[in-house]
Amino acid sequence: MVAYEAEQRVRVPALRAGWLRQTFVHWAFPPDAVQALLPEELVVDEYEGSAWVGLTPFLMADVRPPAVPALVPGLPTFAETNLRTYVRHRDGTDGLWFLSIEVACPLMLVARVVGAPYNPGTLSVSLNGDVVSYAGSRRVGEASYRLVVRPGDPITPTERDVWLISRWRAYTRRLGMLWETPVEHEPWPLAYAAVDVLEETLTSAAGLPAPTAEPLVHFSEGVRHVRLGASRPRVTAPGPSGE
Repeated sequence: MVAYEAEQRVRVPALRAGWLRQTFVHWAFPPDAVQALLPEELVVDEYEGSAWVGLTPFLMADVRPPAVPALVPGLPTFAETNLRTYVRHRDGTDGLWFLSIEVACPLMLVARVVGAPYNPGTLSVSLNGDVVSYAGSRRVGEASYRLVVRPGDPITPTERDVWLISRWRAYTRRLGMLWETPVEHEPWPLAYAAVDVLEETLTSAAGLPAPTAEPLVHFSEGVRHVRLGASRPRVTAPGPSGE
């Protein structure tokens, strides 16, 4: 089941970081439109009969190996933006599937080795008074976005909010195998957010139809104690018949 707090401990992280100034923009889509973009091992995770796709820009802060403390000066901080959807492995385990990941730091491209769909580009996150602005354009191709939001009052997450935002593993596919990356961090502190500007072509670049309804939007100041585990092949145990 989807959980508000991490479902597992990442005792030996491969990477530590903070995810800051994150906005979650979610649209409902027909499940068939999203299922067509998934590998055969995964099925769309539906909420009230819809698949959901999230555009999530943020700052990746204090990125470091596990033994390095966050107070060390000079740790990299850069913008990243994910386009993601919500899935279940055919054994029932829930997680994320990234349709695309835009990143301003070329070092993150190493994650392509396990199939993470990183695209290098020019990205920015800026704060001006009570307004947070995000922008990005892919280095290759025409995919881009611009988002301006005004965070509001803190909220207590609803069941749907937890379902959308609190996921603790990501799936990728590479070399004919499904890979799983676990994550652990404190619960997201959420707030309402009003949208001043929303322009994006990431959904169409991923092969989705244009969103037909207004998005659901949340803002978070972020989580500072992110522990990403090592990616590992996801092997499904054979059933009693050996299938």
